[in-house]
Amino acid sequence: MRRYFGELYCRLDVQAHRIPAVPRNLGVTALFLCAAYWASSILITHTGGENNSALVFVLAVALISLLTSGYVYGIAASIVGALCINIFFMEPYDAFSLSRTGYPVAMLSMVAVSCMVCALTARVKKQATEAVRREKSTKALYEQNARLNAEKAAIQLQSDRISIRENILRAVSHDLRTPLTSISGAVSVLLASPEVSPKNLAMLSDIKQDADSLIVMVENLLSVTRVQDGTMPLKKREEMLEEVAGDALLTTRRRFPDCQVELDLSEDILYLPMDPLLVKQVIVNLLENAIRHSGDRLGITLRLYREEEWAVVEVRDRGRGLSPEVCQAVRAGEPIPRSLSGDSTRGMGIGLSVCQSIIKAHGGFFTAENHPEGGAVFRFGLPVEEGDPHAAREDVP
Repeated sequence: MRRYFGELYCRLDVQAHRIPAVPRNLGVTALFLCAAYWASSILITHTGGENNSALVFVLAVALISLLTSGYVYGIAASIVGALCINIFFMEPYDAFSLSRTGYPVAMLSMVAVSCMVCALTARVKKQATEAVRREKSTKALYEQNARLNAEKAAIQLQSDRISIRENILRAVSHDLRTPLTSISGAVSVLLASPEVSPKNLAMLSDIKQDADSLIVMVENLLSVTRVQDGTMPLKKREEMLEEVAGDALLTTRRRFPDCQVELDLSEDILYLPMDPLLVKQVIVNLLENAIRHSGDRLGITLRLYREEEWAVVEVRDRGRGLSPEVCQAVRAGEPIPRSLSGDSTRGMGIGLSVCQSIIKAHGGFFTAENHPEGGAVFRFGLPVEEGDPHAAREDVP
């Protein structure tokens, strides 16, 4: 039964608050004053002059103060109730009179008591509203704090995972570099020996090529982990981009003597701040990608030019081009999809990730696309003037 009346009260309260405040408050005031008048009229027929109508109207004023907003309606109801008692429930009936002893004091006392009840009721309502507001605010702050703690824990967990992964990659790369270098050196000595048969010579060449490829992969892994975690700070100095590109081209030709790479230089002298060793590594990676993965070893072009405030390096081949998945992965800065990680693209993802990390650390841009005439074009740009390292170019040529 209690639950039923509680639900009924909630429904009535919801319906009542759909009515505008002023009409609702006036209606409540009129309703309880009429109810008090009706109850007092019943009492006077049974008790005569001792009808206790003042208590009935005080109760009505208390209920009006509880169900209306502010002090105005309760005070107005107390005044109207005092007049009703004087006119209808005190002698002489149906006339306003203060001639009888005690009437003025009784009326003033009733108004004062009604006003005090009204004030106390309004204060209790205000405190209740403030308590509800504080409870909601506390609950919201608690939920927000819980969300922030959860996000903080997730970020910390992700950071720990990345740190562990990079430490493992760094440790593995260090452990692999030494034996791979030894293998490459030993094979080089065997290749220089005149006693090696042609069949073994071909096998040794393949071993050296694979060992050199693995060494490049290991170096790229070390570079990308160092650049990402900040343990490899950029050692910038003013350098000519043409010299860095020429050094990278010589390194590539030593590794792939049977390949032809055309160097196309602009008339501008590209002199800008950079870390020459890292920029050289980027150019070497792009040239090796073109040699290994394009299927074209004769039509590779290394072009240097200036575009506005950017020194641009472009490596183009005339091979099979890039698949849409590879272009999208490079554009988004993501690894090469595993479905494409066969022999044709082995090592490409790591090398491109290194290139993107290094160029981003320089505040430059990096793009990859297919040329309309065939083949792939990798392009990166470095700011000619020293600027904000995070102000990387959004639009690409």
